[in-house]
Order: sequence, then C-alpha cells, then structure tokens
Amino acid sequence: MKLVDHVVQSFCVAKVFRENTDRINSIDFSANGETLISSSEDDSIVIYDCEKGTHKKTLNSKKYGVDLIHYTHAPNTAVHSSTKVDDTIRYLSLHDNKYIRYFPGHTKKVVTLCMSPVDDSFLSGSLDKSIRLWDLRSPGCQGVMHLTGRPVANFDPEGLIFAVGVNSQSVKLYDLRSYEKGPFNSFKLPQDKDCDWTGLKFSPDGKMILISTNGQVIHLIDAFQGKPLQTLMGHINNKGLPLEASFSPDSQFVFSGSTDGRIHVWSAKTGVKTAVLNCDHTGPVQCAQFNPKYMMLASACTNMAFWLPNIDEEM
Repeated sequence: MKLVDHVVQSFCVAKVFRENTDRINSIDFSANGETLISSSEDDSIVIYDCEKGTHKKTLNSKKYGVDLIHYTHAPNTAVHSSTKVDDTIRYLSLHDNKYIRYFPGHTKKVVTLCMSPVDDSFLSGSLDKSIRLWDLRSPGCQGVMHLTGRPVANFDPEGLIFAVGVNSQSVKLYDLRSYEKGPFNSFKLPQDKDCDWTGLKFSPDGKMILISTNGQVIHLIDAFQGKPLQTLMGHINNKGLPLEASFSPDSQFVFSGSTDGRIHVWSAKTGVKTAVLNCDHTGPVQCAQFNPKYMMLASACTNMAFWLPNIDEEM
C-alpha cells in the first residue's frame, strides 16, 4: 500500500498506551522500525514493540531525568539529555539499565540532540549557545562551535553534512569532514514574530529541511539553496511548546502534533493540509513520528498512540 492522500486520511488509532504519568517529551523509532522508545517528564523511558503493538519495557532515570532520547546504531543502547543534576548527555544500555558513558560539556539545558545516520557520531546543541560533536566511543567532545543564539541541528540522511539553525533566522550547512573551516553555505530566512525554532530535520530524500517552532508555523525550505518552499499552518500551538514535526519516509507528507490533541498532516509538495487526525489525546501532542519501515504513525501527549490506516476503506 502506498502512502497517498486517502490512505493518510484513513489513519485511525489502533492502540493507546497509558504507561506515563506526565508528558512524553521525545520519541524515536529504531532504524528497523521494530521498536519505539520514549522519554517522559515523569523520568521514565518506555520501549514499545511496534510489530506486536505492545509495551515492552520501562526503565527509570529518577536521578537525572530524561529528554531527547535517541537510539544509537545498536538496538539495545540509547543516548539522552538530562533534566536534573546537570546538563550531561548520557549513553545508556537498555539491556541492563546501566550507563555506558557520560558526555559532559554543556553548561545549560540541551535543546537539540541527534545521531548520525551512518556511524557513532552525534550532535548536541544547548542554550549555552554551543553545538558539540561527539563520538559514542569517547567521553571527550570532538568539536565545539560557539554560536550567537539558541541552536537546532541535524544530520542529512547520508551523514555527510549537518545543518545548524541559529537565532531562529539562519541555517548554516557544514561538511562533517571539515566543519572547523566554517559553513559551506548559509541561508537567512525571514524572522517569525512571536516564536522560536525548536527543531530541524532533513527529509529522508535529503532535498528539504523542515523547521519546527514553538508557535503556529512550520517552515519547509530547499536543502540546497535555502529557498522557502512551504509555510505550514493551521495547527494550534497556543502554549509555546516545541511541537515536533516530521516527514513520512517517502518525504511526501509532514505530520505535526498540536495543543488541541490532534495530528495535522500537510503535503510537502503543495503545502496543502491533507488531513486532521482526531485522537483521544488528553493534552498537547508534543511528539509525532512516522515509522521508517512500517505503515504506522506514533503520537504522544501523556499517552502514546499507535495509528494504522483503516484497511477496510481500501477494500
């Protein structure tokens, strides 16, 4: 089955999990799409089996808190930022809930964290106005970039370049092999009134960059020239939350949560709203991601919802 408008519109909630007592702040699918990991303001890490649609495991991080959780390339390890004690990034074995390594360096809250799609490097960005490049095998940071404002950052799908968004108005592209020389390209975008950039993602085909904000707007720009392609609007974000927006695996659709508990879907090509998906989310939907391998969507408020297309309509 191909992801086209009427299939997207047919998506409905197949399962709701109520494992958490507080807001889920980040989610990440494993590369093979078989499991989903989440972190929550209640200091817990929950792992779900996407094939069976079951809760697999809950781990607690009561001492350090947990945010921005990401699988590494090994399916039984993850990295996450901390919400308590300090702003160290932690590398966790999910098998026995033990920390493998700590990555100290940031002096304020870490607001962006992403793994390279190809190797053990990862990027972090903090309110201390710095981006740090790391390698899972070494606790020392591989490189630091000092910026003039709050950063958002991510790798391209090939893991060869990374993009950094600074001050909610400019995007800089760096070659991973020579980032110390500075950006090889920079784009300046018109500044949004009343909102800040809170997330940056490349489309899976590498052609677009999606910039999410803590306001009522999501930007889609060309990944090569920085030309604005679409301004996605119509979802509600009246609480100033960093609502996640993400692509479908074919780069055709953009999904975002909203503070009214619904999922909004746009065509990346036209910017037209394709669907508004209703759920029994009890609060703002901060996380929304499409499974990289299976026809499945996950969204989270305090509860986690798994969405599937309604096949009956396809028959």
